[in-house]
Amino acid sequence: MGRVYLVGAGPGDPELLTLKAYRLLKEAPVVLHDRLVDERILGLVRGKRVDVGKEEGEGEKQEAIHRLLLRYARAYPLVVRLKGGDPFVFGRGGEELRFLLAHGVPCEVVPGVTSALASGVPLTHRGLAHGFAVVSGVLEGGGYPDLAPFARVPTLVVLMGAGRRAWIARELIRLGRSPLEPCLFVERASTPKERRLRATLGEVAEGKVAVRPPALFLVGAVVGAFEPLVERLKALEVAG
Repeated sequence: MGRVYLVGAGPGDPELLTLKAYRLLKEAPVVLHDRLVDERILGLVRGKRVDVGKEEGEGEKQEAIHRLLLRYARAYPLVVRLKGGDPFVFGRGGEELRFLLAHGVPCEVVPGVTSALASGVPLTHRGLAHGFAVVSGVLEGGGYPDLAPFARVPTLVVLMGAGRRAWIARELIRLGRSPLEPCLFVERASTPKERRLRATLGEVAEGKVAVRPPALFLVGAVVGAFEPLVERLKALEVAG
């Protein structure tokens, strides 16, 4: 039985891979990867590439991924399961770990930089935000999340929530957040296709912000304080 590594690919930039992840991508005879892993990272793979990415609403496909992992673990000494961000942050890595261990497959988790940290805006800052929460905008089976426990968290990061941004914003306002609170969407963070959009929570609730998934949805005072600085830094980088 081969060893399976659950590897985090980070938010997209290959230079944000851990050294261990980089080495495993070079060594693995087979890599099962998510749909949104950046092509530059997939280009590091020397072995067989197997696309097991899921679209929203394809939760049943997870069982097929389990079976594939088991099959490849029986055929190869080293198997990499490559996931965007971190395997244990809305990556279903826990489900795959449990399945593999139940079938006697040795496993190891290689953490990655979660996309929740890839906005370039500090999620905590003294005097502005003493904590943050990362939530999913979509529950298993397509359900809507209960945002009440997170409504008063100073900085809120919503993953997989771009498609439901208006509902999320309206719900946060209903739960007491100000319609004037600054928001930020970051499409394809840390990649050459990154796109940033600032708005207020009220503007998002009214459907005035056009966003293309995948995108981070960040809410909090830190956006208003730091996003202008991030934009200035990126302009300086472009200017060279």
